[in-house]
Amino acid sequence: MLFARDKGTEVETAVCRYLQQQGLKLLTRNYHSRGGEIDLIMQDNNVLVFVEVRFRKSTAFGTAAETVNRTKQSKLIHTAEQYLQRHRVVHDSCRFDVVGVSPADSGYRMQWIQNAFEQG
Repeated sequence: MLFARDKGTEVETAVCRYLQQQGLKLLTRNYHSRGGEIDLIMQDNNVLVFVEVRFRKSTAFGTAAETVNRTKQSKLIHTAEQYLQRHRVVHDSCRFDVVGVSPADSGYRMQWIQNAFEQG
């Protein structure tokens, strides 16, 4: 049986691989700052993409993507702002994506929501 952290790493790795297959380039995994963490920071052409990965065994209490509430959005935005201040990445714009992950017969089912919410 996988512990929660191991499961989280496995799911993030699967999401990262999936997004790379869609043409995104990985810049950073598990970026930490005071007040928050961003699971994946990727580049989609000249767009910087901050990705929140959410895993749910069941949708009984809502989908994984629905768990990214306003408080979580605020933390992600704040952490993204800190990342942008510390790193010089060439980009035209930024977006926040959420990838909801649930178990499927042969792996995972992924719901990729691009531009899931906006800053401000």
